[in-house]
Amino acid sequence: MKSIVHLTANIETVEKYLHSQSWLKTGEKITSTEVPGDGNMNFTLRVKTNRRSFILKQSREYVEKYPQVEAPVTRTLREAEFYGLVSGHSNLKSKMPKLLKVDEQNYVLFLEDLGEATDYTFLYEKGQILNDDELAEIITFAADLHTKLTRQDSKKNLPNRKMRELNHKHIFIYPFLEENGLDLDAVLPGLQKVAEPFKSDENLKGKIEKLGKRYLEEGNSLLHGDYFPGSWLKSTDGIRIIDPEFCFFGEPEFEIGVTIAHLNMANQPEEIVQKALRYYKERAPLDEKLRQQYTAVEIFRRILGLAQLPLTIPLQKRQELLNESFEVLTKADYSELPSAIYHHKNLSIYER
Repeated sequence: MKSIVHLTANIETVEKYLHSQSWLKTGEKITSTEVPGDGNMNFTLRVKTNRRSFILKQSREYVEKYPQVEAPVTRTLREAEFYGLVSGHSNLKSKMPKLLKVDEQNYVLFLEDLGEATDYTFLYEKGQILNDDELAEIITFAADLHTKLTRQDSKKNLPNRKMRELNHKHIFIYPFLEENGLDLDAVLPGLQKVAEPFKSDENLKGKIEKLGKRYLEEGNSLLHGDYFPGSWLKSTDGIRIIDPEFCFFGEPEFEIGVTIAHLNMANQPEEIVQKALRYYKERAPLDEKLRQQYTAVEIFRRILGLAQLPLTIPLQKRQELLNESFEVLTKADYSELPSAIYHHKNLSIYER
């Protein structure tokens, strides 16, 4: 078996790799390489040549930003499968970068360069408000994805079990461990004390365990899997959606729950939050109780967990969000919710 090429920003190394894949055109030479933005999960490189610019994205056996955290090396291949699924839907495909080539041996994607785009994490800054047109575009993409690509209409299975198990650990387990190695006071003084009662509440943890099991079940809608401001790009050609490596067929309530959680943590006006929900419900069904529970657990995950955000909201606001989330989760009655399990006789949930 061939050893895996470990890409770096070194021009000579990258050029040698691209030639080995026959991805460079005759006479094409690399003029520069740079890391675009602050990628968390993968090694991402913008490559400029004397003819064009493109993106290389390679997954490793760890999280790029946190090398001590293991992650499935095959995640870029699952992302490639997502691009394949949306390729038959022009309204979805046009909102994402083009996948030009895939190197399965080295877990590398060759992607269209969207140019000098910026992600929407600026929304976490004080006073930044998402405008109506952008909100509608972001929500419409999700609604179209969830309704146009379903398990019942797709011959392709995309369980993405390993990535879901990683996400499950960081959403439903890690934030609620009393000793998880994260110094919350280093994030924001006083946050550790705020967290303590939640970490020791057995009723809360029991409800979260049930919700976590539900997340791991199979659903009917194709989800992006990590639909938050870091996956939305503001480009010269409009909004683009990136990084669907956590994709799977699941419940839309998880996806929209995550999105609403981030609008709340970005301190968006309640009017924006309600518009987001209205825009979605005009296009697709949504169980509001379940959505609220996924919103609540995502707020816990992002305020108390490893995947910290550049939040500017003060300690008091974070405590308010946690208290509201606590109320939602501890009052949850799972007997009232429909089953999440989607059965398909030809598909195994344990694939990949």
